[in-house]
Amino acid sequence: MKKISLLASASALAFVIGAPAFAQTEFAPGANVIGAGNINDQITDVEDAVQDDFDRSQDAARFGPADRQTGLFGSVALSYAGRTGNDENQDFSLAGRLSHNAGQFQQSVGLLLEYGEDDNGDVDTERTSVIYDANYYFNDQFYAFALGRLSTDSLAGDIDGLSDDQDYSDLDGNLKRDAFFGVGPGYRIFNSDSTAWRVQAGVGIRYTKRFEVLTTDPIDPLLGTGEFESDTDTGYIVSSRFYHKFNDQFFLTNDTDYLTSDVNDVATNELGLNFRMAESFSTRVSYKTEYVSDRAIRTDNTLGVSLVYGF
Repeated sequence: MKKISLLASASALAFVIGAPAFAQTEFAPGANVIGAGNINDQITDVEDAVQDDFDRSQDAARFGPADRQTGLFGSVALSYAGRTGNDENQDFSLAGRLSHNAGQFQQSVGLLLEYGEDDNGDVDTERTSVIYDANYYFNDQFYAFALGRLSTDSLAGDIDGLSDDQDYSDLDGNLKRDAFFGVGPGYRIFNSDSTAWRVQAGVGIRYTKRFEVLTTDPIDPLLGTGEFESDTDTGYIVSSRFYHKFNDQFFLTNDTDYLTSDVNDVATNELGLNFRMAESFSTRVSYKTEYVSDRAIRTDNTLGVSLVYGF
């Protein structure tokens, strides 16, 4: 079972259900049965991963409030898979977004529901996640923000949520509820076509309900005792977004986030160098550092290189 940490809920949630278009595609007739379809899916996964890497260098609010659709709008997506035969299980997911933009105020809510049953018919996934984001722009430089998320995991203290290679002790630390909601000011220090830098800082409340294992059975590894512990504390978040374009072929981005609370300190920094070698050739080199104060090895570093060439 994966541990989920999420952050504040909106007080009310509604949905505008669009009419999505569904299409089933394949690499070629017969490709799936010979295994070529799986390889084609893996190729698509690589292409998507590279595109996601390039998308991280984009920022819709880099130069100020982005031009967005006004009023109330949203969408809902649903996925279900039921399996019989060698595997007898099912998975269900529901995702939705609701946005409302009016004048200087922009806000959005996102919802994710996940449910699954294993081969024995037992529930092995039952999670709910909510995210919220809002911005109010006083002028071109000064704004206020609200940011939060909430998650619940109904199986946080249940052995049905464990995978086959886990035992009762792996339930320790699982979060049944994890929520954070923060507000604060933001300010644009530079805002030109070549250089943009904005910083924001806020204070928030974090609530957690965590499962703690008290004892484990020496004979049966799936038996034991435990209890839930709740905790509420104050957290502080600081973020920085920096962009500089050297010329039409090269620009730099640096994104920094820092969250501190009584639980721990978490900081991330990602430096991105983006090159456009030619009309059909682009490269992005990134270096990401993640720091978590209560880990045995506190810092993780990742070097990423993505290239796209079309012909």
